[in-house]
Amino acid sequence: MLCIDDPSELDLHYAPVEYLVREAAQQWERDEAMALRRAVFCIEQGIFTRDDRDATDDRSQLLVAMSCNGGMPEQVVGTVRIHRGETEGEWWGSRLAVHPAFRSQGHLGVTLIRLAVSRANAQGCEAFFAQVQMQNVPLFRKLGWQLLEETTVHGRPHARMQADLGWYPPCHDPVSGFVTRAKVLA
Repeated sequence: MLCIDDPSELDLHYAPVEYLVREAAQQWERDEAMALRRAVFCIEQGIFTRDDRDATDDRSQLLVAMSCNGGMPEQVVGTVRIHRGETEGEWWGSRLAVHPAFRSQGHLGVTLIRLAVSRANAQGCEAFFAQVQMQNVPLFRKLGWQLLEETTVHGRPHARMQADLGWYPPCHDPVSGFVTRAKVLA
């Protein structure tokens, strides 16, 4: 039995050990994902003025990464959206965002990318693309993506990239999604 005389000796910094990455299934998940996107793309990066929503949101599937407490989803800490493109078999991913406090935890961006492409792959995707901010190109290359061209999106340097679908087996159960664990810091 642990006996602590002085509560100030306790380390009260909670850090989740597990994250659930899945398709948004409840309204609170969608609401928190939109709030996170606003925080990242409007406030932190200043790409948009008030809101980053656009017509693509009406036809997208929203994926979320959630921190878990006792195995239960607690807070949306990452998000990405996927949608069909203009030609048959073409899919796109966009608005990948991870909360700054969780960017070094649990490979959340990687797991969101994995679910995005795997989910599209299960729905008939023949080619998956994204406009990637230039600082993220090395990460996407490590994940089997090819740089097609450098471009500018919303006044910022980006790269149009394509995923190698062979790296991403189809995910037919987007609500169960994937679980990733926090990195252990030594």
